[in-house]
Amino acid sequence: METIKPIQSESAAATTWFRAARVSDFPPNGGACVRYRNLQIAVFNFTRRNEWYACQNQCPHKMQMVLSRGLIGSQEGEPKVACPFHKKTFSLRSGQCLNAEEDRIAVFPVKVEDGFVYIGVPE
Repeated sequence: METIKPIQSESAAATTWFRAARVSDFPPNGGACVRYRNLQIAVFNFTRRNEWYACQNQCPHKMQMVLSRGLIGSQEGEPKVACPFHKKTFSLRSGQCLNAEEDRIAVFPVKVEDGFVYIGVPE
């Protein structure tokens, strides 16, 4: 698997958008994993907030591809995902680890058009 360098969606200079899947393929208030080239990307349908998020699927704590199965929620208004194994918690906006000194995770912009979810990845 390719190593993902952390990015913030606002700072992506050049972005390629790919069609990840249909909106109906994602569980409400949950996540699923999609693949783009050599990347595994966790995509979250955060229906409680009426928002979508995407980040790398690999948790930097133990290097496992599990974040798409993590628990999503909010911490002081910040949308977050917790690793299902070790509960390391990451901001879905910035990728920052919220409860430890872990590395930041990569986050990607998401848009929904005509019933499909699109993810923006750096070129």
